[in-house]
Amino acid sequence: ASRARGVDRVERRASLELLAMPLPGKVAAKTSAAPPRKPRSTEGAAEAKAAAKMTSQEWKAKQSGMAEKWPVPDYMATPMPDRSLTCYRDETFSAITRWCAETRIAYRPHAKAPGSKSHIRYEKYSKAKSAKEALELGSWPADWCWDFERGFIKVYGPLRDEPLDMSKVQDESTLTDVDMAIHRWYRRELAKNLGLDYKDLFVGKGSGESTLMRAHRLVAQREATKRLKAAEDEKRPITEEEVTQTLREWAFARNPNRQNVLPDGQDWVWSDTLGLLRDRLGDIHLTKPTKTYPAVTQILNKYLTDRLPKELRSFTWTSLNLNCNYAARLHRDGNNFGPSFIKAFGGFTGGELNYWPEDDRKVDKLEDLKDADKVQIDLKNGLGLFNGNCGHSVEGFHGERYSIVYFTIGCYDKAPAECKEQLSDFGMNYPKSDADRYALLRAPAGYMEKSKRGPATPSKAQSKSPAFRFLPTEGQGQGQGKSSQGSALTPAKVRVSRKRAASSPAGKETKRGASAAQKV
Repeated sequence: ASRARGVDRVERRASLELLAMPLPGKVAAKTSAAPPRKPRSTEGAAEAKAAAKMTSQEWKAKQSGMAEKWPVPDYMATPMPDRSLTCYRDETFSAITRWCAETRIAYRPHAKAPGSKSHIRYEKYSKAKSAKEALELGSWPADWCWDFERGFIKVYGPLRDEPLDMSKVQDESTLTDVDMAIHRWYRRELAKNLGLDYKDLFVGKGSGESTLMRAHRLVAQREATKRLKAAEDEKRPITEEEVTQTLREWAFARNPNRQNVLPDGQDWVWSDTLGLLRDRLGDIHLTKPTKTYPAVTQILNKYLTDRLPKELRSFTWTSLNLNCNYAARLHRDGNNFGPSFIKAFGGFTGGELNYWPEDDRKVDKLEDLKDADKVQIDLKNGLGLFNGNCGHSVEGFHGERYSIVYFTIGCYDKAPAECKEQLSDFGMNYPKSDADRYALLRAPAGYMEKSKRGPATPSKAQSKSPAFRFLPTEGQGQGQGKSSQGSALTPAKVRVSRKRAASSPAGKETKRGASAAQKV
């Protein structure tokens, strides 16, 4: 239970991370001189002063000891000088958006000074004992944020595990006035803070996207479009930093379906698929985010194609698997066709790909694969070309880690022609119907004793292709030309850590990602 609460805390913090992130084009505005404040309205000031039921001296006497009894949240100790007083902290948004009508609260008595309009309002709504009563007495979510950040409110629960997701609400008549007030206010705040059109944040029923997820992905789409144009205008490759920033802006979905990769103790991971997918009913189609946010798919594809050397330009793929902050346990992919490229991004240490290149799946139990037979591929500093149908896992890591896997689904040739054309437009090199799955990497030789091996197929045994490849990206992603790209290396040149392999069980997670990104 404590572990689950910890995941929830990380998720809530990460899901609002983008609100604190300076967006391109707004940095200069933040560093320039602040615009002059508008004169404070004096309308109603005389009436407010006359309506005060205590003097300033009486009010000050009532404040004795209140700061200790009603402390401000700890996170308010972190200075944020570039923010206005009504630009609330991410932690505040995370707290208030989880309120419901039944949430019990208590207000600090007489927190606001007499003689002001806010004092008159506060004296009225501070009698509320719940969010429902607070709304009925004239306070709104913006008031709750202001008061919460100043320690004027204590919250006793109950709270939602996550903010209300309107895409999952089938009957809006079941929503309370508090639900609707928070939802409408929050949507306006997201639009304002992220520079989006308020109308674009409406989500359809069954879309699978919350308002927050929609907002983040719209930002990722907008900024990816700008980066693609900049790269085209400057005639340069997409940089690694541009991909990293796009992944930071992207809102990852909580994916409970990837059961084969779930780390111990987790019920879901942050993971999305762009491109072609076959659902459980057998329908082959493009995922919704692929069509809704095409620039995101395009920039990730261009990053790869910008770095493929001549001998690997025949690499094909139909899909992208995007992952955020989890170390996949030892597994085999179910039905990939041909090899996959993989690359990791972000500020992290560790996180290498543990890979068993000769795993021909004749070892029934994954745990029977030997540590001595694995290699480790440094995905932070290069692209790895590997066979996802062989055993592989991710080494534990510290920090912020994203990864992209470029792969082909096994039923690619059965996809509708329209899907194939769209993916080609998005920058994918779609495989032909007669493609050779072993054109770039040979078939795995197996780990069984030679006397127990069956006869090898000549076309596989005589293949000159390696079992895996590594493309170093040092020096890449800084706007350099293609002439400086790395070329394919032989397996012997890939960093293989026998010492580490001998000290940690195959596929066992030795560290956990220390942070989580977007998400949602």
